[in-house]
Amino acid sequence: MRSRSALPPGPSMPSALQMAGFWTRPLAFLERCRDRYGKRFTIRLPATPPFVMVSDPEEIKQVFTAPPDVLRPGEGARVLEPLVGRNSVLLLDEDAHMEQRKLMLPAFHGERMERLTALMEEVTAEEIAAVPRDRPLALHPRTQELTLKIILRAVFGLDPGPRFDALCARLGEMLEFGDKPISLIPPKPESRIAQAAERVGPFARFLGIQEEVDEIVFSLIAERRAGGGDRVDILAMLLEASHEDGSPMSEQEIRDELMTLLIAGHETTATTLAWAFQQLVHKPATLDRLVAEIDAGEDDAYLTATIRETLRHRPVLPNVAPRFVAKQVTIGDWTYEPGCALVANAYLVHHDAEIYPEPYAFRPERFLDASPGTYSWIPFGGGRRRCLGASFAMLELKVVFRALLGSCELRDCGEGIEVAQRRNITVRPVRGARVVLRPRARAAASDRPVASPRA
Repeated sequence: MRSRSALPPGPSMPSALQMAGFWTRPLAFLERCRDRYGKRFTIRLPATPPFVMVSDPEEIKQVFTAPPDVLRPGEGARVLEPLVGRNSVLLLDEDAHMEQRKLMLPAFHGERMERLTALMEEVTAEEIAAVPRDRPLALHPRTQELTLKIILRAVFGLDPGPRFDALCARLGEMLEFGDKPISLIPPKPESRIAQAAERVGPFARFLGIQEEVDEIVFSLIAERRAGGGDRVDILAMLLEASHEDGSPMSEQEIRDELMTLLIAGHETTATTLAWAFQQLVHKPATLDRLVAEIDAGEDDAYLTATIRETLRHRPVLPNVAPRFVAKQVTIGDWTYEPGCALVANAYLVHHDAEIYPEPYAFRPERFLDASPGTYSWIPFGGGRRRCLGASFAMLELKVVFRALLGSCELRDCGEGIEVAQRRNITVRPVRGARVVLRPRARAAASDRPVASPRA
């Protein structure tokens, strides 16, 4: 292990105090570090290796394209193991990761996504119809409920009923564990602290709920494996998948990948929607232009640009999964020895004025004439580890945007822009994205003025 001075400079305060800043002011903490130490700095949190934050696109490229035996993202993402299980594609490295990734890729091909669109639209319409109108409300809890139900229908293949409701309730409780700082530093397996944590406290409560979730999920897997049938959900695809030696995925593997898709695709999409609508109520010209495009129904260029700008402006995962340094590696002009983790920082590269003029302004127009940069727009990560569900997320986001803005007027409730609050590895609006929804009659495209692209 190299000496402290062998890593890029960073805050010198104790790790507990760095954790306090990282948790309570997640974006401001990163910005203060960049202002003082530059685009590459080291932070230290309790019970984790040193994290070297990287926000230069060329260095991010080198991190994303490093050999998998040198930088190990699976080992760097161990904080997620209590949620997703040790067989998760997120936690595997090298050949094991690539094999599992190949098993899952077919689920996200275009034809399968198209077959899930109608289901997404059905669930979204039902949920939006139930949202109260004409009074201030927090959208984030509503989008969380919506995206959870879409995941359970489209990924788990569950139909509405008692089991669906029970799993919704238990998963919601389990995910609330992410509201606690301990979720970022779970105890190491087989340690004395872990043994104590499994008996008392918030981690014990989490494990109890997880057992109830697993009972439901394993019974669903067994039922579907025995019953067959023609289904289009992602569970059906996993049940059909086989390893290179011809063996099927085990029940534990399937369970872990279902939980991976839930964790990766539920909170992230729900929070992106919350950030988007929270921004749009303060940008009436942008909102008018977006609604006009949705009403016209002929193009989605501005909708796509709005989603990309939301993901740039407020990446739900400010830090891409850490890459644990397993072998000596040089990134940029710095050589790292094993024992630290390199972290491509999405928030900082997305707010670099050299790349994005006026980086703190919300302007979808910046993506109308230019595609996002491979290493300067990284809400879905990059390289071999780019998010498998990116196409699923983009489809889901577009479905919800069209449904909500096609049926509701989005209005500011006068409470101002919301700052970011951490939930485990994500950041969300502190008051839950409070807005007012009003019913609207869908206007004809010719009746609505289109805002100037520079408005």
